[in-house]
Amino acid sequence: MSLGPYASFIVTSYALVAAIVVILIAWIAIDYRNQKERLRDLEASGAVRRSGRQATEI
Repeated sequence: MSLGPYASFIVTSYALVAAIVVILIAWIAIDYRNQKERLRDLEASGAVRRSGRQATEI
């Protein structure tokens, strides 16, 4: 496969896009873990989710 005179630009562009996608996936995974940990801490301290209530408790 010949990419012509723009091969380095094309390969660099694809590499940068792939790196950015990997960074975004890692960022989302780390944020998810942090949010789950914060939620566990809140529940351990006695905070209750509104969505966890029954209609009779309101």
